[in-house]
Amino acid sequence: MTSREEMSTSFGVVAETYEAGRPSYPTDAVRWMLQPAGESTGVRVVDVGAGTGKLTRALIDLGAEVTAVDPDPGMLENLRANLPSIPALLGRAESLPLPDAGADAVVFGQAWHWVDVAAASAEAGRVLRRGGVLGLIWNIRDESVDWVRRLTAAMHGSHAEELLASGGPAVGAPFAGLDRQEWRWSRRMTREDLLAMARSRSYVITAAPAERARIEQALVELCDEIGAVGNATVDLPYVTHAFRSIRP
Repeated sequence: MTSREEMSTSFGVVAETYEAGRPSYPTDAVRWMLQPAGESTGVRVVDVGAGTGKLTRALIDLGAEVTAVDPDPGMLENLRANLPSIPALLGRAESLPLPDAGADAVVFGQAWHWVDVAAASAEAGRVLRRGGVLGLIWNIRDESVDWVRRLTAAMHGSHAEELLASGGPAVGAPFAGLDRQEWRWSRRMTREDLLAMARSRSYVITAAPAERARIEQALVELCDEIGAVGNATVDLPYVTHAFRSIRP
């Protein structure tokens, strides 16, 4: 069985597919996450688990000064190619290559479910100034829609989906509790977009060849059924879950 550690660092081998298949984040959700840190323009943000820069771009668009951190060299290579002016550092949530109290916000996009909560909380607390904000955000497909629920069944559920379905993330000291908001939206996608999204998931990346073939066949059949054929598009509904906590 593939370990969580192997799954959490599996994305670099499909970095371009991840970039193509994964969505960005709603501007309002990212702005809400940063609000306790002050005005977005000029706010110093550490994007941990930055991957190919999906959340990094949303932060930049709000005027933040972003430092990206990721444990996967392949993902960082993609981020550096697309965002060459952004500092991009190799590091983990539990051991950030950053000084004490130098950040206004530390954020995790699609990443907190991979961390050691106690160690990552302590490390975020170390690099944040007092009054800084820890922000956690996930894009989760809206499975109240029947075909989306069947899409997830074909691909296998993720650790993120399991975490949010079981009540949401926890944080450790120095943080105490999380505020939470949700945003509903949709992303227009072609058949190739849907397949890229599926191929970028850790379960699919690390699956045995026979299991990947089963998933591919199920996805092809579902795409045919919902009309995602050729250049035709479908709207994939999402719920964005955002959380924030203030460093005392």
